[in-house]
Amino acid sequence: MGAGHGHGPSHGQAHPHGPADGHVGARYRRRLTAVFALTAGFFLVELVAGLVSGSLALISDAGHMAADVVAIGASLVATRVASRIDRSGRRTYGSYRAEVFASGLTVLIMLGVGVYVLVEALGRIGDAPPVASTAMLVVGATGLAVNLVAVLLLRTGSRESLNVRGAYFEVVADAAGSVGVLIAGALIALTGNPGWDIAVALLIAVFVLVRAVTLGRQVVTVLAQHAPTGVDPDEIALSLAAIPGVAQVHDLHLWALTSGMNVATAHLVARAQADHHDVLDDARDLLRDRYGIAHATLQVEPADHHGCQDLTW
Repeated sequence: MGAGHGHGPSHGQAHPHGPADGHVGARYRRRLTAVFALTAGFFLVELVAGLVSGSLALISDAGHMAADVVAIGASLVATRVASRIDRSGRRTYGSYRAEVFASGLTVLIMLGVGVYVLVEALGRIGDAPPVASTAMLVVGATGLAVNLVAVLLLRTGSRESLNVRGAYFEVVADAAGSVGVLIAGALIALTGNPGWDIAVALLIAVFVLVRAVTLGRQVVTVLAQHAPTGVDPDEIALSLAAIPGVAQVHDLHLWALTSGMNVATAHLVARAQADHHDVLDDARDLLRDRYGIAHATLQVEPADHHGCQDLTW
């Protein structure tokens, strides 16, 4: 049939069965833990303040903070699960997808919080209860400080890990919510109109829903095994076809196992007299060095081989 090659740990890719020392999400576990502690502590403060002051903006932001606590906790569990050694022999790709499922849970929580606040705010229009603006200002300022610290802790990891990105989106949305609470508190103090509380709650709800949809699309891209973001299958196919000795490329598949772990499989039809080992090594190096795909399974076929015509997908 030709030469095949599966390629992983020797070029910086964590082995699916071993600990994820190079795993992106695991590198940010300490920062996620710090953000979890900050968020959980402030959630209790904001919830009590919201109930005492009667502010829907505070209560809605506290609800979003509660979503953060659950989502970041799930992210922490996922990074630990993803880095465990598989002793069953059944998880041939390891447990890295746990992080993606955690991100999916974050999306569901954000959607639930956003819809709840939206409905509650709409129900208060025309019948806004009195709100204690001083509590809104104090808690809003404290919340903004807490969220800015969390944003700084997760900003770098959000560029590398889908799991960390989910937590990052949560705290960014919280920071925006804290700004909204501050604005609403100031406007209520100046005008005496509690309707500003409802207006800000609506804005928070819309912002949370938009963030949830954005992250949800990224999660679906991974779970549906689409080509990773920023990776062009046509370009890769042309690059592989341009390798000396390659006559044709077919059955090219590209997907992301989880953040920072892109995977590829392909069949390369070699020209007559071509050295299959050279073709295999050149293709492996191309995928790793130019496209960052360190785990590729490549099959090199002689030009007169026709067995792949039986494939139906």
